[in-house]
Amino acid sequence: MIATKISPNFWLSEFEKSSTAVRYGIDNLATTEVKEKLELLCLRVLQPTRDYFVEKRMARGMTINSGFRCVELNRNLGSSDNSQHVLGEAADVEMRGVDNYVLATWISENLEFDQLILEFYDGVDPSSGWVHVSYKENNNRGQCLTINKGTVKRGLIKG
Repeated sequence: MIATKISPNFWLSEFEKSSTAVRYGIDNLATTEVKEKLELLCLRVLQPTRDYFVEKRMARGMTINSGFRCVELNRNLGSSDNSQHVLGEAADVEMRGVDNYVLATWISENLEFDQLILEFYDGVDPSSGWVHVSYKENNNRGQCLTINKGTVKRGLIKG
């Protein structure tokens, strides 16, 4: 397997990695089309976000909790076939040392995105939950949501 860099600080393997895929023997390798979309996500959203927080010395890097998911993996995780993860347009991320609400808010105020979801953030533990962010080449919605305890609310809600 050849290591493929898709932006200055992100590797394709970070987006293909999945313990669930390994556990179930699922081949979770991105197609050329998916790689191109992941590259756009990195260059337009993830890399600028990482650069900002690293430059401010608030973090040392970004963790990709979930990136690309082939349809089989996505179904195994109980997610929809039309998830942007399947298309290579989305990632669930965190940055050690950066409150997930602060991370989501910075992205919402500074970058173009399709969907930004603050997921399972409890408002008490800054590292609770994660941030889902997606980017499309055209017609990004700029939609912000908060998902917690089975409820979906519009906007980024801290508590």
